[in-house]
Amino acid sequence: MARVIYEKPAGIADVVTHYCPGCTHGIIHGLVAESLNELGVLGETIGVAPVGCAVLAYNYFNCDMQEAAHGRAPAVATGIKRVLPDRIVFTYQGDGDLAAIGTAEIVHAAARGENITVIFVNNAIYGMTGGQMAPTTLLGQVTTTTPYGRKPEANGFPIRVCEMLSTLEGAAYVARVSVHDINNIRKAKKAIKEAFQTQIDKKGFSIVEVLSTCPTNWGLTPVEAIKWLKNNMIPHYPLATFKSPWGVK
Repeated sequence: MARVIYEKPAGIADVVTHYCPGCTHGIIHGLVAESLNELGVLGETIGVAPVGCAVLAYNYFNCDMQEAAHGRAPAVATGIKRVLPDRIVFTYQGDGDLAAIGTAEIVHAAARGENITVIFVNNAIYGMTGGQMAPTTLLGQVTTTTPYGRKPEANGFPIRVCEMLSTLEGAAYVARVSVHDINNIRKAKKAIKEAFQTQIDKKGFSIVEVLSTCPTNWGLTPVEAIKWLKNNMIPHYPLATFKSPWGVK
């Protein structure tokens, strides 16, 4: 009898992905699904899908899903959690959705200490709509709306979401991870499980920011995109656990 080393998480639907080759959304989906399954809460979970590349997230997770208007996922999740406090509720959002049009929603959900979990995918660009500058776009980074690179005097500075939200008393768990190699994928899964555990334990608001690639809009191959993330994004967005109910090590 063959021993199973790896299999598709029960929380992931058996469908064909719409994501571009080299995009790491699929890895992140898998980590979320594995975490929910291992924590034994998959059947009690409600996810909230965003507007952006992950707008079709409801096709991939084997749990109840709700679509939200652009940037409003934290507000929708808040409503669901307050009506159904026994459910595990999470949002899955990109940087344009969460850190641009949805900035007020995420800040105030964290400030209120809403007992929800946020999976925040940061690829430093607007992916679905054609590669425009996002709030997380790096200085000097070329996008369709910053063809000569992002300049602070014209475009401002990138927003560090975790550092900002970690200053709020209602935020119980705040971490930034990456999925650019196996070691960091394992660390990302640990953080995602801890974020959901924070909600299970009723500790308050939790968020995991995941640095991700966008080979299509970065104009790079998948391999080049992984290297670009490591060499450019991580220095500006350091990987760390900023707050935790169990203390930061």
